[in-house]
Amino acid sequence: MATRYDYDLLVIGGGAAGLTVTAGAARLGVRTLLVEGEGRLGGDCLHYGCVPSKTLLATAHARRMRCRAGEFGLPETAAPPVDFAAVRRRIEGVVAGIQEHDSVARFESLGADVRFGAARFRDDHEIECDGRPISAARIVVATGSRAAVPAVPGLAEAGFLTNRELFSLQTLPESLVVLGGGAMAVEMGQAFSRLGSRVTIVQRSGRLLTREDPDLAAVVAGALAAEDVDLRPGAVLESVSRAPDGRRTVTFSRDGRREAVAAERILVALGRAARLNDLNLDAAGIVHTTKGLVLDARLRTSRPHVFGAGDVTGEHLFTHAAGYEGGVAVAGAVLRLPRRADYRHLPRCVYTEPQLAVVGLTETEARETGVLGKVVTEPFSGNDRARAEGEGAGFCKLVLDRRGGLLGVGIVGPAAGELAAVWAVALAGGLGPGRVAGAVLPYPTLAETGRRAAGRGLEAKLFSPLARRVLRLLFGYRGRGPRD
Repeated sequence: MATRYDYDLLVIGGGAAGLTVTAGAARLGVRTLLVEGEGRLGGDCLHYGCVPSKTLLATAHARRMRCRAGEFGLPETAAPPVDFAAVRRRIEGVVAGIQEHDSVARFESLGADVRFGAARFRDDHEIECDGRPISAARIVVATGSRAAVPAVPGLAEAGFLTNRELFSLQTLPESLVVLGGGAMAVEMGQAFSRLGSRVTIVQRSGRLLTREDPDLAAVVAGALAAEDVDLRPGAVLESVSRAPDGRRTVTFSRDGRREAVAAERILVALGRAARLNDLNLDAAGIVHTTKGLVLDARLRTSRPHVFGAGDVTGEHLFTHAAGYEGGVAVAGAVLRLPRRADYRHLPRCVYTEPQLAVVGLTETEARETGVLGKVVTEPFSGNDRARAEGEGAGFCKLVLDRRGGLLGVGIVGPAAGELAAVWAVALAGGLGPGRVAGAVLPYPTLAETGRRAAGRGLEAKLFSPLARRVLRLLFGYRGRGPRD
């Protein structure tokens, strides 16, 4: 006789991945329980990550445009000091509006049960939540991640901010040291600088955004430096101290020399760590590492009926990746289909100005794997819409194989994240540069830069000596006319 469980499916974690799984399973008629450790649904993305950070970036952009009024033929005006309490209230309002979509009532209306409390495995089919045992035939672990905090002497004693505290500040810091050089570090560094903080970015690597191609990342670094963000790459953190007046001092070495930066606040943006420590995974026999769950291509753990999705995978720490993985988990845990996660065309974007977006292989990856044929670039400085909007910095780069096929696209420039969507569809659909180059786009749009890059990739064949000889043979064309 089959074992009877309390639920068909148990989802641990109410962030992007967990909510995707819960909604999909419940709508399919599966008896589903969602357990969330926080007192509300939505996860870090809604409350401490994507939504508040992009809301803050929009506010910082508005202030920046006010300062640039003279560039657009408008009277120049000085931007007054920022009341961060008002900024915080706007962030809270945006989050609250989205929270309605992630409400308990909505998921209960879909047929799921929702319970708040800490989940802890008792075995591979049963957890304990606030002292109550709950069993399920299948389980999805989607508990997300938290900010990774380095063991720097004095950091804990001095006090620091992470993404959880940053958006609820009462006042704008007069100065801010950002530890890290990834997406969050550069986004928040630029945002707070535009709002009026004096910002220093202290980065361990020799340059910002080390995952991206150097030429793309250099445009972002140049933009930050032009806005007076103090960049300190190649820094080895040594210690942090706090003075009686509350100011923190970060001490580090670069090129064998010791340096120190004092600031009112410190933001730690040195990556993420999977939230797994409190789950008692060993009791369930679920293999994991310090990075995250050990999963196969179908997102199954060492216990095939237990799946992982979202930041607990330790790999692709993006909300859109979590949503995608939630769909893969539904296919495996509910529909029992052998669907595999495929990240080849997963896009990513850094929302600085200019933005930086990548889909598919980078030039560096293509070169290292031996599949690179050539690279085609097209600058935004030649785009009419970019010129009209005063945003000519950056370029679009196509990474092609030896036959001219599309391997990847990198864009650094205005609205790069939006423009990358076209290329994500092209790569997913197997469309080559020729199909993009042949598309008719509205004028004037920023997307024309990408189409022009695709056209450049075809020029060598289209306007080759061979093509000219063939046309002469077929139609009797005689080439150039006489010169004056």
